[in-house]
Amino acid sequence: MSNSHDHDRNRRDLIKLIGALGVAGLAGPVLAEGEKPIGAMVPGKGWVAAGAPCAGDGTPLQFIPRTAPDADPLTNELDKYPKCPYCGMDRTEWHHSRHLVQYDDDLVDGTCSIHCLAISLSLNLDRGPKAIHAADFGSKESVKPLIPADLATYLIGSKLKGTMTGVSKMAFSDRAAAEAAKAESGGELGGFAEALTQAYLSMAKDTMMIRKNRAEKLRKMTEKKAV
Repeated sequence: MSNSHDHDRNRRDLIKLIGALGVAGLAGPVLAEGEKPIGAMVPGKGWVAAGAPCAGDGTPLQFIPRTAPDADPLTNELDKYPKCPYCGMDRTEWHHSRHLVQYDDDLVDGTCSIHCLAISLSLNLDRGPKAIHAADFGSKESVKPLIPADLATYLIGSKLKGTMTGVSKMAFSDRAAAEAAKAESGGELGGFAEALTQAYLSMAKDTMMIRKNRAEKLRKMTEKKAV
């Protein structure tokens, strides 16, 4: 009997902890409105209900990039991959931090940031990356061009605003430009490996931050609808 009480108490404590950390789900406020709770918070659109189930749901197949194989992903890249598949953010709006990975079977994930690139690489463990590209933050072009990530110099942990993270990680094609940005905004210089490592190290805090922010946005949306 005591084991059952302990289990219930532990479960209540866990739920309280999840709420305190800001990692509770977003469906609660929507459920209270009597709407279907299955969906996602999409930037610019709000809560979007899930579509029909797919054959691969519930298996690793559900994480495979859904676009067709692309042997030349950099041509018209933002037209072909306009939204980050992991957070829904507009990649043109976040062109300065966007990344793109082309896997060895030519499936492509275009992401808003190295944070979401790290998610893609984790979910596609059996798919080797053929090429990874990052936006050149130091470029003066209106839309930052993509450069090979392995040749980039990253400025990590500077005052530059990060995308999907509290620890900024911006790529530069020119090391001198990265050094100038460091002199102005602080941080440390490193390569792609160091930037990706930091993306994984900060994933827990970043995820809690993102979930908390999105839950707050959804709460405000539901309150506005109720007025």
